[in-house]
Amino acid sequence: MKQEKDAAVPAGAQEKDEAIPAGEREKDAAVPAGAQEKDAAVPAGAREKDAEIPAGAREQSEDLCVHEKFMREALRQAKKAYALEETPIGCVIVQDGRIIARGYNRRNTDKNTLAHAELTAIRKAAKKLGDWRLEGCTMYVTLEPCQMCAGAMVQARLTEAVIGSMNPKAGCAGSVLNILEMPQFNHQVRVIRGVLKEECGGLLSRFFRELREKKAGKIRMGQGEI
Repeated sequence: MKQEKDAAVPAGAQEKDEAIPAGEREKDAAVPAGAQEKDAAVPAGAREKDAEIPAGAREQSEDLCVHEKFMREALRQAKKAYALEETPIGCVIVQDGRIIARGYNRRNTDKNTLAHAELTAIRKAAKKLGDWRLEGCTMYVTLEPCQMCAGAMVQARLTEAVIGSMNPKAGCAGSVLNILEMPQFNHQVRVIRGVLKEECGGLLSRFFRELREKKAGKIRMGQGEI
């Protein structure tokens, strides 16, 4: 009986002693567990929020990168015109992420009013595709098109035009006129403006500055001869 009583006491004591630390352990475990869940939830939401913001920014950035990539190709064409002492205007036509036609200004070289960069590229693209309709194609051009080229772009059913530098004196994509987006026509060309405008405009400015300097030099030489 004494052994049973002695055994019962420590047994209860053991159960009580075990129960206390057990609860404490559960309580202690519960606090950091909740803290971990709370701590984990905050950065998770923060990460989701942070991920949402750059998602749209990434799309815009990717589009801009694509536009700049092809505008640089148009600038390469413009530099060919520059090398011929032509007004440096160049363009490329893109379909499904590939360049299908290129063109640059050759009006003085060819002695042809129609030898604009845009018309040259349109003609080449039509030949490449075997169709005068250039639906689904985008033209990248370094300078805002004139009335002739803008009209040809509408007639060719181009889907989009990406323009570098605007032309306030003769441009027909929003400056003097906006032939490309006139609702009265049966086709409108979507327009994106100002892609690499500093580089496109800078090339034109340098060309005309050098042209003026050459003319001034010739005048001085002529005056010296007199």
